[in-house]
Amino acid sequence: MPYTPYHFGPSGFLALIFKRWLDVPVFIMANVIVDIEVLFAKWPPHRHWHWHTFLTGAVVAIVWALTAYPFRNLFKKIMSFIKIPYQTNLKKMIISAILGLWLHVIIDGFYHFDVQPFWPFYKPNPLWKIARNNHIPKGHIKIICATFIIAAVIIYACIADAYDKKTKPNNPI
Repeated sequence: MPYTPYHFGPSGFLALIFKRWLDVPVFIMANVIVDIEVLFAKWPPHRHWHWHTFLTGAVVAIVWALTAYPFRNLFKKIMSFIKIPYQTNLKKMIISAILGLWLHVIIDGFYHFDVQPFWPFYKPNPLWKIARNNHIPKGHIKIICATFIIAAVIIYACIADAYDKKTKPNNPI
């Protein structure tokens, strides 16, 4: 699912639920960064540089976190603008990037046969086999991801409302 909105549902939902421990923008963007591999890959697209694996994906995620770290103040301004509290540090950014990229690997693992999450140790895709053996069609995976988009929007609305209440002064009338 390269650059589809489907990854934003689960990543946004989890990032917002666990925002105390995760860096929201780094976690969500890690779900996008990994698909650079697919843009420049030949067939099969998820095996070109092995970014869609837990091992190489972790390295890509660390590079992403180190790249994002100098922009943390910009992220803080953006998060303030969209009314989400934001505090981060390098450790939180690295953990968020790795977990965000791994979430992408898991989702794509169920969706695409050519993803090899455990490469180089175990080359067949066990996640795809689980989905196929349990007769889970790709359409259901899309529906699950889309449902998470709705859930993420609801959680965001609650967070933004709490942010407004916390930052606006009380004006008793």
